[in-house]
Parts: sequence; C-alpha cells; structure tokens
Amino acid sequence: MDPLGSISLIAGSGMRAQTERMRVIAENVANADVTGTSPGADPYRRKTVTFGQMIDPGTGSELVRVDRVGRDMSEFPVRYDPAHPAADEAGFVKRSNVSSIIEMSNMREATRSYEANMAMFEAGRGMRSRLLDMLR
Repeated sequence: MDPLGSISLIAGSGMRAQTERMRVIAENVANADVTGTSPGADPYRRKTVTFGQMIDPGTGSELVRVDRVGRDMSEFPVRYDPAHPAADEAGFVKRSNVSSIIEMSNMREATRSYEANMAMFEAGRGMRSRLLDMLR
C-alpha cells in the first residue's frame, strides 16, 4: 500500500480505538452512582482501556488497537447510610470507584485524540487528491 493509503489506515485505527475508549468512559459515567443491591455487595467497578499496537499484515503499518478493557481494582469509597438496602451490618454502603471529574477529563482527552486522528485522515485524503491533480 502506498504511504498516503497507510495514513488513512493508521488514522482509522486510532479513531476506532478512541471510539471504544469513549464508549467505556460513557459506561463508567452512566454507572457512577450504582451501588450493590444486597447488604455488603460490591457496587459498579470502573472500567479502564489498555491500548496496544499491531502490525497490519497487508501493509506493514503499525496500528493502534484496544488490547483489553479491564477493571480498576482501587478501593470502593464508603458512606454511612444504615437505611440503604446495600448497607453492611455496620451501616456502611460501598460506593462506585468512578470519579466523574476523572471520567470527564478522560472523555475530553479521548475526544481530542479522535479529532487529531480525523485531522490526519483528512490531511492524507487532501494529499492524495492533490497528487492526483498533479498527475493529470
């Protein structure tokens, strides 16, 4: 594949990876207030995305991909609320380990990365178009 075609392939892989990251972040935000349903049960645990690289066998281009979606194993914060259905025998309720501030910061970073990949894709398409114009 020509170098200009590789630009589109690389940028596309970055956009796909950031789309998956934004999906996971949105899931975290949506479940930030989910607690356990029975006494002492664990609440929603924050998910994280790990990126990796792969070589496209057809072009030899290095692409980005989501290696795995894991779980944030940090401690759950607790709140004293003995009337809550998920309260343990001491009256404490485990809260989700999702921080809305961190998730919104991650969403902004993922959006900017997606936009950077989109700009690279558009630049590659523009270069290819100008090259074809010169060859005419």
